[in-house]
Formats: sequence, structure tokens, C-alpha cells
Amino acid sequence: MFIIGELINGMYADIQAAISSRNKLIVQNCALEQVACGASALDVNCGPASKNPLIDMPWLIEAVQEVTDKPLCLDSSKAEVIKAGLKVSKNKTIINSTTADEEKLDVLLPLAKQYNSQLVAITISKKGIPQNKDQRLELAANIVAYCQDNGFPVEDLYLDPILLPVNVAQEQIKGILESIHEFKLLCDPSPKTIVGLSNLSQGIRLRSLINRTFLTMSLAYGLDSAILNPKDNELMDALITAELILNKNIYCDSYLEAYRKK
Repeated sequence: MFIIGELINGMYADIQAAISSRNKLIVQNCALEQVACGASALDVNCGPASKNPLIDMPWLIEAVQEVTDKPLCLDSSKAEVIKAGLKVSKNKTIINSTTADEEKLDVLLPLAKQYNSQLVAITISKKGIPQNKDQRLELAANIVAYCQDNGFPVEDLYLDPILLPVNVAQEQIKGILESIHEFKLLCDPSPKTIVGLSNLSQGIRLRSLINRTFLTMSLAYGLDSAILNPKDNELMDALITAELILNKNIYCDSYLEAYRKK
């Protein structure tokens, strides 16, 4: 699985303080710790408290790039912030994220093409959050069709079925799992699939247990990527074991250690 570390985010107090004080060391340590724990890429988000994201996003990216060449997932709801980050990015990039609305796709898809970036698309529109699998699939199909019509390679597209907290949307979770599978059937080559895992357990006491149970189930439905906390050892152990059971890795008695070294 392509693991995107979620911890370089201004919503976390230490990162917010690092942004305010321009303390690169905190950000760089966070980056290196996530990579050491198995992150394939790093999400970079200034957070809602950033007073000047057009300056903060490039600063974060430049700080991270000093210590790792891992791909960076530029995370902002504002296209101008994404563009500011892309301008200073030397590492491979992923834009996180567009919605299914054409006015959003009209802005972010050309940026993805211009900067040779991959693109995360959330199956949501200005009409609101989809309430069932069929609505998610319709939005996903519209996104795929838009990419095909505008010359963006679908294999560089990540579709996000939008995870909701299980304590308020329990009845939707099974449909979300089924959506992950059905997104892969929309075209050939197929789009990739991704979830923001922590959204599932917002406001829940047993967060790690909920997250790792869903993650192992979603792997069986074909999930390609997740934005998650790679420093959660139990979560990562469950992920590695699920991939082993799905025959994606070769068994040995020390498979956890072997996978981490890989």
C-alpha cells in the first residue's frame, strides 16, 4: 500500500507552533519519523490556523525537502495555496484535493498536468456529501470522464469515497468499502483509490482499533493508498499482516521486521 503520512499538519499543536516560529527542526523530525515508520509519501497541510498559507505552504515544503525526497501530498482547499506549493516542489507531488465540481476540476486538473502531479479527487460535490454507494459511483464516474476528456492520465488519479465518522454514519461504511472496489472497475487502466483514514474515527475513544479494522477490510476491497498515522505501530502491523494474508508479500517468521526494512 502507498502510505501517506498525515502528521505534518497545522491542526497538530507542535506543527502549528513550528510554522509560527519557523522551527524547521520540528517539521523535519516529523517527516523523518514518518518515513522511518513506513510512509511512502508525506501530506503537507498548513492547517486552518495559518494566517498566511501562501507563505507557510512553501516554507513547509522547502523544510521537508531538505531531509527527504519522498513524494509530497499538497493538502489545501485553496487552489492558490496548492499552486504556491507546487512552484517550490522538487519532489514528486500529489494534489490533495479536488471535488467532482467542474469549477474545481477546471482549476486543479490543469495544475496537475502543468506540474506533472498526481491528483486526489473526493467524491463530493456542491450538492453535498453522497449518502450511498450509487451516488459515490456517479460522482467518481463523472471525475474519471472529465479526466479522460481533458487528457489527464487516469492512472495518476486517486479517487476518495470520503470516509465519515462511524459514530454518525455507521450505515454508510459498508457501502464505502464496496465503492472502493467499484471505483476500480470504471475504466482500464483504472484509477487508484485512497481514504483519509483518521476521518473514520473522529470523536471515537477506540480510534486505533476502528482505524486498523477498517484498513485491513479495505485492502481486501482493493484500496491502493491511505493518509494515516504511520507512527501507530498496531495500525502498521495490521496493514503489513493484511497484505501478507492477501499474498502481496512472502511469509517468513520475521515478516514484520522484513517488511519494515524493505
